Amino acid sequence: MTQKKRTPSTYQRNALAPSLLAAAVLFLAPVLLASDWAPVVLYATSILAVIVGWFAVQARHWWWIPVFVAIAVLWNPVMPFPFAGPVWTGIQPAAAVVFLVAGGLIKFPRP
Repeated sequence: MTQKKRTPSTYQRNALAPSLLAAAVLFLAPVLLASDWAPVVLYATSILAVIVGWFAVQARHWWWIPVFVAIAVLWNPVMPFPFAGPVWTGIQPAAAVVFLVAGGLIKFPRP
């Protein structure tokens, strides 16, 4: 039995794992924001937005920088905005989709 030799990937997607974590938090955010877990959602989202933004800088995908700066500011846990209601609840899954798209598109060649 011969084994087929795998060719290594030429690209790496470092932003995929933090994007998946952020998307999971944001998809659960409407439930978590109604409980005592609201600060965890804000901290996790803003920190993961900075991490994914940094990977976008490393990959030279400059167009993602303003998107993740905006997410980091809107979900800022230090001085949170008093957002509430159906619009804020609807923005959570939209931001999760942004994280998923960015995680799939931000890639750079392996050294």
